[in-house]
Amino acid sequence: MDITDKAVNLAHETFDKVASTTNRAAEVLGEKGEQLITVEQHMMKNCRGYVRDHPLTSLGITAAVGFVLGRLLSRR
Repeated sequence: MDITDKAVNLAHETFDKVASTTNRAAEVLGEKGEQLITVEQHMMKNCRGYVRDHPLTSLGITAAVGFVLGRLLSRR
C-alpha cells in the first residue's frame, strides 16, 4: 500500500466518523425538538386553563406587563 492509498483510507475513515457523529447529533436534535414541542403544548394548555379560570387576574397581569414593556421601550 503506498502513501496515497493510506491517505485516501484515512480520509474515508475520517469522513465516516464525521458522518456518523453528524447523524447522531441530528437524531438528538430531532428528539429534543419533539420534547420542546410537547412542553410548549403542555404550557399553552395550562396557560389557557389559567386564563379561563382566572380572567380578571389574567387581565391584570396582561395590563401590568404591557405597562412595564411600554415604559422599557419608550426609554430607548
